Amino acid sequence: MPSQPSRDLEVFPNPHPARDYTIRIRIPEFTCLCPKTGQPDFAELTLEYVADKLCVELKALKNYVWSFRDEGAFHEAVTNRILGDLVDAVQPRFMRLTADFNVRGGIYTAVVAEHRAEGWTPPPAVTLP
Repeated sequence: MPSQPSRDLEVFPNPHPARDYTIRIRIPEFTCLCPKTGQPDFAELTLEYVADKLCVELKALKNYVWSFRDEGAFHEAVTNRILGDLVDAVQPRFMRLTADFNVRGGIYTAVVAEHRAEGWTPPPAVTLP
C-alpha cells in the first residue's frame, strides 16, 4: 500500500506569514471506535486556522486522521487530542477544530475546540452590503 496511517504531522512554511488569512480544511471521513462498544464512530472534521510561520501538509494530515480508525476514543477526547497535536505541529495564531459526529443511539454530538496564541487578536470582521 503506497501510504499508511501515521501520527507524523508534516508542515511547510507559510507562504504569506505577514497576513492573517483563514485556512479551512474539511475532512468528511473521520472514523474512530466507540470506547464502550468497539463499534465505529463517524464524523466530519472541519479544521480552521490562521497560520503563523507554518502550515500543515495535507497528505500528512490525511494519514494522521486515518491513524485513529482502529482506536477507541470518546468524542471529546479525540477532538481535543487532534487539536493539541495540530497546535504542537503548526503553532498557529488561531485554530478551531469542529467534529460533527454522526448519530449514535439517537444522539448527535458536535465538539468544538479552539486554540488562540498568546497576544494574538483577530482583525475586525468586515461586513459587506
